[in-house]
Amino acid sequence: MLFLYNLVVQFAGFFLKIVALFNPKMKLFVNGRKVVFLVLEQKIKPRDKTIWFHAASLGEYEQGLPVIEKIKKQFPLHKIVVTFFSPSGYEVRKNNTVADVTVYLPLDTKKNAKIFLKIVHPEMVFFIKYEYWPNYLAELKKRNTKTYLISGILRKNQLFFKWYGGFYREALETFTYFFVQNETSKKLLQELGKTNVAVSGDTRFDRVINILEKDNSLDFISQFKNNTLTIVVGSSWPTDEKLLVNFINSYQLNIKFIIAPHNIKKEQIIELKNSINKKTVLFSEKDEKNLADFDVFIIDTIGILTKIYSYADIAYVGGGFGNPGVHNLLEPATFGVPIIIGPNYSHFAEAIALVNIEACVSVTNQKELNEALENLIRNDDIRREKGHTSSTFVQMNKGATAVILKHILNDTI
Repeated sequence: MLFLYNLVVQFAGFFLKIVALFNPKMKLFVNGRKVVFLVLEQKIKPRDKTIWFHAASLGEYEQGLPVIEKIKKQFPLHKIVVTFFSPSGYEVRKNNTVADVTVYLPLDTKKNAKIFLKIVHPEMVFFIKYEYWPNYLAELKKRNTKTYLISGILRKNQLFFKWYGGFYREALETFTYFFVQNETSKKLLQELGKTNVAVSGDTRFDRVINILEKDNSLDFISQFKNNTLTIVVGSSWPTDEKLLVNFINSYQLNIKFIIAPHNIKKEQIIELKNSINKKTVLFSEKDEKNLADFDVFIIDTIGILTKIYSYADIAYVGGGFGNPGVHNLLEPATFGVPIIIGPNYSHFAEAIALVNIEACVSVTNQKELNEALENLIRNDDIRREKGHTSSTFVQMNKGATAVILKHILNDTI
């Protein structure tokens, strides 16, 4: 099976080069990997001490950030190397300041794994949440490198638990320790004979709690909000937007809406704006406008949604009408905001928990969305209660980073 896996990876590398000729995102994926080894050789010398973190995409990077920051503080003489698999992670965080080197992870071939690890020569390696690359893990095992999974989550349908997943199960032998999010993941690893596992929780809770300590003010959002009840729509997709625009266009009371779409392509933003019959302004055209005069504010930029959530009275988080499902709920939750989502959230433990404790409402159609919004808009006590439940949930689940760091430090003594 490993032989077939390697064939598939080689074929995928060739196929992606062809796709990159027609797909801008795939072009970033392919071209970004062409210079990885050159960049690494320029920034890492044989005498350097290094620690490597790998994140699949932006969400995993944000999830691992509390651990990266703590490790950097504890090992100030080491260079921190961060790798991404996806362009949606690398392109947004390629200029982060916590890492000394940030690059794409070359495709998982035996040759790439050997070259990468020869240049980086990490003393410790952290894989965030998932992505188990057999050739990289095999090479790390040969080098006897301490390797950790943090905020890991396992499900019965993963390849490890299939009859043909032997080479994947073997890859797990590399890990020095598994820090997983829940008891289910721990039990699944124990079924595979792994005892080097602890339920540490999810480091994303520590990440979002840290947000509260930062300056989240945005003068232009304050001007737009103008002390009016405001609904923030975050990471929305067209299916979400269609339902929300129907509500916006029909609603008569004095309510403000901020929409931060997941995709900010110009043509889609224009289409969204044109579908709204209320006074609407884009972030890109906000200068020299009296924002308080507008009803709807469309954010056609990235990087500020977290701060915008701090102004929300109600949040709708998008993605729940598609696959794999709803986007990040913890950011609005940490600000004590009641949340509405679509029906697809079963793969996200925090979403399940927030729905179960009634801090979050899941809707499946226009009627249910209208009713959920109406209920939160018209009932101050219900809105405040659900918001308080959200923030309490986040506070009660913090501490994963401390658990991980304590074990790592004891392991290095």
